[in-house]
Amino acid sequence: MKKVSFAKFGGPDVLQLVDAEAPHAGPCQVRIAVRAAGVNPVDWRNREGQFQRVRPIELPAGVGQDAAGVVDEVGEGVERVEIGDQVFGRGSSTYAEFAVLSSWARIPEGLTFEEAAGYPSVVETALRIIREVGVQPGQTLLASGAAGGVGSAVLQIARDRSIRVIGTAGAANQDYLRSLGATATTYGAGWVERVRQFGRIDAALDLAGSGVIRELVDLTGDPRKVISIGDLGAPELGVRFSGVAGSMPDALADTVRLIAAKKLHIPVEKSYTLADAAAAHIDSQAGHTRGRRVVVPENSDHGLQR
Repeated sequence: MKKVSFAKFGGPDVLQLVDAEAPHAGPCQVRIAVRAAGVNPVDWRNREGQFQRVRPIELPAGVGQDAAGVVDEVGEGVERVEIGDQVFGRGSSTYAEFAVLSSWARIPEGLTFEEAAGYPSVVETALRIIREVGVQPGQTLLASGAAGGVGSAVLQIARDRSIRVIGTAGAANQDYLRSLGATATTYGAGWVERVRQFGRIDAALDLAGSGVIRELVDLTGDPRKVISIGDLGAPELGVRFSGVAGSMPDALADTVRLIAAKKLHIPVEKSYTLADAAAAHIDSQAGHTRGRRVVVPENSDHGLQR
């Protein structure tokens, strides 16, 4: 099979499309024929070796953790899923033609494989950081860098929980944030003053790692009311960096429920082939994403589930 791999840490150029043996499902796992894989910031952070001190990986290593596809192998102890089922979830080395998932759920009706691949990690992250920051119904949450995948999920989950959200994003994404129920404003010069005009900020999320931790602490008045998923230096300012995943099965169940209730939709901004994985990483690192980016094996059937 074809898969994306890297043999040394570095920039996008270290990514290679290689021939590899297909993995096999172990106990409590399923293998899927990948139809699409989600592109997450953790993918390029791992490629750069940013987490080696806390979560070391051995090289050469595959890339990706989210995917959607068709089950073609079921591991020992797995129940309520069969070969041929169409699922989405989290696993490892998902930028590939075949991948093993350790958590999965059936794809909700009407979703394409590409759309489904964009949900697992971003929804789990959104649910986790909303919980960790402690924001309650009726309070106001500031989401810095709100137009990407996690931000899209945060805005919709918060709206479902009657939490008011102020979102910052580029000028081109202001209407998008408003469509998801947020009060929108641009980042850049004067953004703190613009946010202050909207009133009290009870909690804040740094979603983009754009160097705004001090400002978020100032706006909330307490570093304990700020969570970052983008700035590894946040703890130096007393702010928690949230990087340890919670329960993916629970997150997938919530995802299915919210999609079925038409309370959650995350668009796919762009798709890339496996051979173009480096371009996907370049675009992901550049930011300014509206929704999600996905990688699609060239010969996959990535349309609507059947």
